[in-house]
Amino acid sequence: MLTALKIVQALVAIGVILSIVMQSGRAAGLGAIGGGAEALFGRKKNMDAFFGKLTVGLGIAFMVLSLAIAVLQ
Repeated sequence: MLTALKIVQALVAIGVILSIVMQSGRAAGLGAIGGGAEALFGRKKNMDAFFGKLTVGLGIAFMVLSLAIAVLQ
């Protein structure tokens, strides 16, 4: 069970990293990579809002998984 939680935590960590990279920053840094996603989500504001909510959700999931792993060890 502990191994499964660690694998899920690694996947969530990768998801957090990707959701942060896909957001457009003040200078639109690496968010320009997701140009194809803009066609899927429509306007850029909607895409930024989606990735913002996704980042928060994945961050919470990462914290809960970290606590669960710490308690189980």
